[in-house]
Amino acid sequence: MAGADELTFAPLGGVGEIGMNLSIYGFGGRQKRAWLAIDLGVSFGDEEHLPGIDTIMPDISFLVKERKNLVGLVLTHAHEDHFGAIIDLWPRLKCPIYATKFSAALFEAKCAAERNPPKIPVRVVPSGGRIQLGPFGVEFIPVAHSIPESHAIAIHTGAGTVLHTGDWKLDPTPVTGPPTDERRLRELGDAGVLALVGDSTNAVRDGRSPSESEVARTIIELVKAARGRVAVTTFASNVARIRAVADAARLSGREVVVVGRAMERVVQVARETGYLDGVQNFRGPDLYGHFPPDKVLALCTGSQGEPRAALARIANDDHPQVTLNKGDCVIFSSRTIPGNEKAVGSIINGLITQGVEVITDRTHLVHVSGHPRRDELRDMIGWVRPQLLIPVHGEALHLFEHAKLARAVGVPKVLTCRNGDLVRLGPGDPGIIEELPSGRLYKDGNILEDSKSRAVVERRRMAFAGCAFVALAMDEKGELADDPEIELIGIPEKNAAGEVIDDIVFDAVVSTVEGLPRARRRDPDALAESVRRTVRASVNEHWGKKPLCFVHVLTV
Repeated sequence: MAGADELTFAPLGGVGEIGMNLSIYGFGGRQKRAWLAIDLGVSFGDEEHLPGIDTIMPDISFLVKERKNLVGLVLTHAHEDHFGAIIDLWPRLKCPIYATKFSAALFEAKCAAERNPPKIPVRVVPSGGRIQLGPFGVEFIPVAHSIPESHAIAIHTGAGTVLHTGDWKLDPTPVTGPPTDERRLRELGDAGVLALVGDSTNAVRDGRSPSESEVARTIIELVKAARGRVAVTTFASNVARIRAVADAARLSGREVVVVGRAMERVVQVARETGYLDGVQNFRGPDLYGHFPPDKVLALCTGSQGEPRAALARIANDDHPQVTLNKGDCVIFSSRTIPGNEKAVGSIINGLITQGVEVITDRTHLVHVSGHPRRDELRDMIGWVRPQLLIPVHGEALHLFEHAKLARAVGVPKVLTCRNGDLVRLGPGDPGIIEELPSGRLYKDGNILEDSKSRAVVERRRMAFAGCAFVALAMDEKGELADDPEIELIGIPEKNAAGEVIDDIVFDAVVSTVEGLPRARRRDPDALAESVRRTVRASVNEHWGKKPLCFVHVLTV
């Protein structure tokens, strides 16, 4: 097959992790390939390990280098982990973007909420439509998920067809939008599928994900049974869940009050695109207090414990318009994303302290996943019958279990890879043939930093062991012209014996300066390094931690 055009695949994010999805497909010879990108998402920072970092994005240095060969960026759907990095990273790529109507509208609304966003055109493709991008025939196949207009992407090339599933599940009654298009998937299987690149999120869970309709019935029962105020929190993008909450409110004689900007944005886009047709008008939070307790339902942001979201402020009793009292009820129609447990737990505890009843998916069917469990994975494989399966969108355990299942049901070839691995899909035997640049970018305020950024590394160290600042004024003879100025930040005031650490450090600095040879005292860099070492050692002796230390030497 020497000289034949190869079809390749590389994840640059979203493998070995859940979030930050970016996949690229290449077609052509080894010296020059056309590239197609699918999704460009974020994951979210962890304050414990990445203090001050809001979002994490994939390193796109490879795509920037190949920009002239990048035929387009295709969006499977409009969740943040699939499209949240576009505003920040698209200016480096400036490639065409293709999405269906709802995803394009939600992206436009997201841009409008930003301060001075770049002008990013999105070309709208009909659901079920097909477009040609260079050597790639790109087909949008509707699948059920927890946001409208989710799509698997069939990529048709001269070397074969790949099905990139995106996020999906099998839900015969999804409340909003069509079910997963089984007929078209079976047709692809009949025609022959070279590779299936598939969602592994729930590969560890047996059975099938329950339907959105079942959740809707549970929410109706709970809202009807409530006697006081009701608040429901869910992922803002879950329009089917918003519709279910609206139905529950209508059947219970309650007005829906939308609380939180992200929820307001999605509601507006869903109305504009027809996904809330027939649903009553919602009210703004300014009207919340005008309704009797048994006549109002607050639809809130904050299901993941976000500190600035509506529900966190309500739980802290500092929301300017929305309050809850003893006997009221809050329904968490969501699951807690790993890493957010403490923040969500804090909100739940705050609500319970106020006497509010809290209902979660631990006791009631108030949430279902948008991802396939093991029986659904088996169905997909049975319909598509791929020659090769590559598990993506999952941590190591999820990928392993998806691969194991695929082998058990007879997929001829199964390959697991990591972010940055370039995989030859065909022709010939599949395998990893190269390693592409990959990694992470951190959004730090309005600056993008790589993972080795000095600011990020030092901030993590400061969060653990604080910081010491020392200023020395030296005369021309190498003598102290004045007392050292010392400031300790994030360091305890006293040691275990009750001695003041500031005094201990001051004495150690003076002793070190006076004990140095005069020639070394006249060398600002040498003096600063000696003092720095002394301060860190002194604090470590009395506290057990070594702080960052910065020493400034001024000759007067």
